[in-house]
Amino acid sequence: MKGKQPQKSTDQVTIDEFKRLDIRIGKILETQSIKGADKLIKLIIDIGQRKIQCIAGLKPYYKADELVGKYVAVLVNLQPAKLKGHLSEGMILAAVTESSVKILTPDSEVESGTKIF
Repeated sequence: MKGKQPQKSTDQVTIDEFKRLDIRIGKILETQSIKGADKLIKLIIDIGQRKIQCIAGLKPYYKADELVGKYVAVLVNLQPAKLKGHLSEGMILAAVTESSVKILTPDSEVESGTKIF
């Protein structure tokens, strides 16, 4: 019996398209639960050269204060958007299943701003 061939995704991207994504390690400096939002937390993240604000739907999975000090993978060149009146300037990367969300973190301390390839 031959091994299965991987299915070809119709949503494949080229390496040049992937290189356009600016994914960096950031350190969460501050968090705040957003009033009136069941899922949203405001995070201030140090990404090396600057600090950005991200709004993330992490409240069902994390307490805001337990995120402070964590190093996370952040997409920093995402077009800014307003969520519940708060500006979000990036996106924290996470593994998502039907029942959980786990933020992606390096396995050891890495300097804020380090680029992910």
